Amino acid sequence: MNAALQPLEAWFEPMTFSWLPEVLQVEQGAYPQPWSEVNFLDSLQAGYQAQMLMAGSAENPELLGYFVAMKGVDEVHLLNITVAPAHQRQGWGRVMLDGLGIWARGQGAQWLWLEVRLGNARARGIYEAHGFRQVGTRRRYYPPSAAIPQGEDAIVMSLAL
Repeated sequence: MNAALQPLEAWFEPMTFSWLPEVLQVEQGAYPQPWSEVNFLDSLQAGYQAQMLMAGSAENPELLGYFVAMKGVDEVHLLNITVAPAHQRQGWGRVMLDGLGIWARGQGAQWLWLEVRLGNARARGIYEAHGFRQVGTRRRYYPPSAAIPQGEDAIVMSLAL
């Protein structure tokens, strides 16, 4: 069988400080304005739900992606979800959203919330296909960049659990 057609064995495991170099490498390869190391450190120190999606074997794991989410009273706010560029368009984002939903329900959450860049049509499509609905806009939520000097709006989306 062609190696490219063989299914990957994948699993979740908690994000740890020791994995931050790999996480940062994925983050920087995936976004023009990536989260900083401080963003990840603060999230881990705050006890946010931070999970990595791994594949391969326990002896030689490969990072497929990760998410970071913050629990509220009856809701969970997705702060970051990223699929490694080499593994995009393979359904791993949906797998992570499923994992997040299962965890959030177990925490008693009734809602999932997130912000997504107005210009990120691909991510918005994934969220909409997963059942998220647009509920608002945050003007200039994302900081200015060379491509968008005035900053970029965020679309606020929610999913009833």
